[in-house]
Amino acid sequence: MIYVRRNPAGEVVAASRQAPAEGDPGWLPADPADPALAAFGSELAARANPLSASDLGFVRVLEDVIDLLVARGVILFTDLPPAAQDKLMERRSTRAGLGGRLSLLDDTDGVI
Repeated sequence: MIYVRRNPAGEVVAASRQAPAEGDPGWLPADPADPALAAFGSELAARANPLSASDLGFVRVLEDVIDLLVARGVILFTDLPPAAQDKLMERRSTRAGLGGRLSLLDDTDGVI
């Protein structure tokens, strides 16, 4: 169970996995899927690591760069360490299963 404390605007200002002490007002159980709780967690993560907001997008860029280098014969896929090969194959499989819903770039090159 997650407990949260909210400000007057309803925004989450504190969260805890521990039940509040008896007589400690203001803490209420929260739904883990609550968007306000997710926003609070994202803000904490961004403060802890300012680069975290761009990390996910950068991972996709790196995947595309690796694919380009392999396609042009600059490197061989087998030149990568086995753990890197496994991760790339897992992500390719996941992306394929999502049917292109993760496309960061428009593949039409401006053609409508």
